[in-house]
Amino acid sequence: MIPTHRKPTLPGKILLEEFLIPLGISQSDFAKHLGGTWTQPKLSAVINGNRAITEEIALDFADALGTSPEFWIGLQSDVNLWEAKQKRKKIKKYKIRVPKARRKSFRTVS
Repeated sequence: MIPTHRKPTLPGKILLEEFLIPLGISQSDFAKHLGGTWTQPKLSAVINGNRAITEEIALDFADALGTSPEFWIGLQSDVNLWEAKQKRKKIKKYKIRVPKARRKSFRTVS
């Protein structure tokens, strides 16, 4: 459920406050553990909300932390959708009008 009164918590903040800090893992150590293209600045960008969670990042976090990639993608999706809602102009609902000739076909036959 996406909060309506505030921006959803950033995935990076959840990574930091729910995983790294409680487990006593530094950002540098976690970046080293992830390996590959991971660096402390890249991880810091995720934690600070300057880099979005991609599918690849979600897979890396899921492997390293025993979560699912869908968990991380879902968190990012909530943020993205909330931000989009803040920027867009709401569109009026389209009124569907059924022509009189077609209305009869919608009635059930007894």
